[in-house]
Amino acid sequence: MIVRMKKVAVITQAKDANSAVGELRRLGVLHVEHQHPPAGKDIAIIHEDLALANEALGILSQKELAAIEPRQIDSRTFLDRRHCARHVIDLYKRIDQLKEYSRGIILSIAQWEQWGDFAPGEIERLRENNIYLRLYQVPEKQLKDFPGNVVVKNIHTSGGITHCVVISRGLVELPFKEVVLPKTGLEAMRRRLQEDKQALELLKQELCALTCRRKELAQLKQSLEKELEFHQALEGMGQNNGLAYVAGYIPSNAVPALADLAGKQSWGLSISDPSEEDSVPTLIKNPRWVSLISPVFKVIEVVPGYRELDISLWFILFFSVFFGMLIGDAGYGFIYLLLTFWAQRKFGGKVKDKAPFYLFYILSSSAIIWGLLTASFFGQEWLLERSLKPLLPALGDDKNVRTLCFFIGALHLSIAHIWRVLIQFPSPVALTDVGWISILWGAFFLAKVLILGAQMPVFGPWLIISGMALVVLFSNPRKNILKGISAGLGTLLLNVINNFTDVVSYIRLFAVGLAGVAVADAFNKMASGVGFKGIIPGLLSSFILLAGHGLNVLLGPMSVLVHGVRLNVLEFCTHLDIKWSGFPYKPLKE
Repeated sequence: MIVRMKKVAVITQAKDANSAVGELRRLGVLHVEHQHPPAGKDIAIIHEDLALANEALGILSQKELAAIEPRQIDSRTFLDRRHCARHVIDLYKRIDQLKEYSRGIILSIAQWEQWGDFAPGEIERLRENNIYLRLYQVPEKQLKDFPGNVVVKNIHTSGGITHCVVISRGLVELPFKEVVLPKTGLEAMRRRLQEDKQALELLKQELCALTCRRKELAQLKQSLEKELEFHQALEGMGQNNGLAYVAGYIPSNAVPALADLAGKQSWGLSISDPSEEDSVPTLIKNPRWVSLISPVFKVIEVVPGYRELDISLWFILFFSVFFGMLIGDAGYGFIYLLLTFWAQRKFGGKVKDKAPFYLFYILSSSAIIWGLLTASFFGQEWLLERSLKPLLPALGDDKNVRTLCFFIGALHLSIAHIWRVLIQFPSPVALTDVGWISILWGAFFLAKVLILGAQMPVFGPWLIISGMALVVLFSNPRKNILKGISAGLGTLLLNVINNFTDVVSYIRLFAVGLAGVAVADAFNKMASGVGFKGIIPGLLSSFILLAGHGLNVLLGPMSVLVHGVRLNVLEFCTHLDIKWSGFPYKPLKE
């Protein structure tokens, strides 16, 4: 459920503002609302240091460093974590510069190695003695155009172009464009390239040795973020006639603690209910088993608005069902269960929040249960060939499974409207949602008729007609009945088709699950066609099975993320009128 919040303002003397913010941070319940954009020298410096820490952590997290043997360095050299962050960035920049320079040398070597080695200094000394040695690239047919008072030495000919050295006593004008010599010779270039490679390797080893400081840099980042929060709260305070005040929001149950602190510190304190115009943060608190769904909300980054509803309970219930139907195989569910168990054993001690592990235990169990009910264990056909029937034989018929999908859709969306009825009661507007519930179940029977070829029950059309009447009459109640009806008719026309398509959209649970089973059966057939008689056929069949089922295991969670989350966050929440317009409650705390 979404915790009720109170709007508060803590008033103190301007000279005590720093200590007041410090005390509020120790209390750790106030979500600060800045009275003006916080800015100042301290904030600018912290932003710079935070950028350094983030950049250094990004550099030290690169995978390529794991393959490098670290060089021993004196750990006392970088006792200051900010100094360490700057050194990491400087090392990375030097490495980048050396790489860029080495690429330039490699290009120069490729350009000049066809001329052979030479010493530009020796050529310059010959020029001082009036002997000129120059390089030219000349079309082979034009070699005869050189004058007789020069010596032409052919070095290399390629593509009709001759690379040649022209030697003359004194400077002779020639009708060809001269190739300008580089400052260093080929051998010097190669030596420099080798030196740069050695220097690059040493820099990489030193950078790799600093990966052991990642934890300290992460702590630096965390402390800087907390320091930034503090200074932003301080600089964002309102000021008036020697007084300073910090405003924000606290949970209702935290009011006594804040009031007690205000009394001890001799602060002024204002407490009120948030107005409709206030931008209030959202704090969600649920029983532990319902809170297991919170990692999904974090992944998709959605937060309900403060005045909206918390769907955590219905989300975890239906999402578990959707997961089982979309994965659709007990074998895959068993793999997910083992992977979760392994992950918890390996990483559980390092993770404070164990909710993701317990959530996957529930989801994996759901897939196992659905697979047992439908007789699907790494495919379905091989079990049916051995006369192994589903635990629930009715689910062996695709028509029954599609009917179940439509039923789940109508039920899921009806819960949204029942919730709205309970909220709006005793207002007549609540009858609008009663009408939509009636239309949804009419859409359920209509979907069976149009898609499954079933017979429409006698009361089916009356469900739709009575539901439409309720929507038209009560969705916009006004003193002017005709205006209310016309507005209600507009609402009906906009949404009645959507209700039918929303119910039908739940058939994706059947379609995606069936696709996974079909893929598994196809690879099983391919493997059985190759057989296991002999080492090579056995290895090939094993590879086919591993590839096919591995593909399903990898793609399964993706389909759940796309379809299972969509049905909750889009279809269900649209009917519940949740727009996910909120932002999380983040109190100032140590």
